[in-house]
Amino acid sequence: MIKRSFKSLPRGVPRKVTATVATKDRILQAAEELFARRGFDGASLRELTSAAGVNLAAVNYHFGCKEKLIEQVLRRRLDLLNTRRMAALDHVEGQHDTTLEQVLDAYIRPALEISYDVGGECFMRMLARAFAERDERLREFLSQNYGHVMRRFAAEFARLLPHLGKVELYWRMDLVTGALTLAMSGFGMIQRAEEVSEQAHHEQTTRHLIRFAAAGLGQP
Repeated sequence: MIKRSFKSLPRGVPRKVTATVATKDRILQAAEELFARRGFDGASLRELTSAAGVNLAAVNYHFGCKEKLIEQVLRRRLDLLNTRRMAALDHVEGQHDTTLEQVLDAYIRPALEISYDVGGECFMRMLARAFAERDERLREFLSQNYGHVMRRFAAEFARLLPHLGKVELYWRMDLVTGALTLAMSGFGMIQRAEEVSEQAHHEQTTRHLIRFAAAGLGQP
């Protein structure tokens, strides 16, 4: 089985490199699932190595320590999310005909798409648990690494909503983000009907949330 696997590799890809990447991904996947169930502090490295089928030396080799592993678990999806958000915002930012709904689409749609990816719901459960436990490491990590993304969106919202002061705008953005987090978790009252495809349900969720957020942000 191992020989057949190696034969299927693209020409020029070293076997050692491929095995190393596979081990790292396996550790990250196991860590994401374990952190979702037990929290960052509740999950031990012994449980992680058992779930991933690796030894402690492999975790230390790839990540150095538990804190670095947590950072990499977060970055694996959040880097992609915020790259997509910034790219979407690039298309509408600063234009005279930009609407509030377009900016909200750039903020909301990439996040929902990430949550629909394989493992996305598990990642959201992990984040929700960390927020519920008021994990300050998560708050600091998000501020240091993705604060510039939120500031850029806040500036565009402020341009479109000049009647709002900074404090009021940030209150409303927090509430929109809370609604988005609930939608990403898939744990709300509205569940997909049997006759509705997953793609159609996802689009309905996105459109409803954008309309709701626009109404809340745009109030006098």
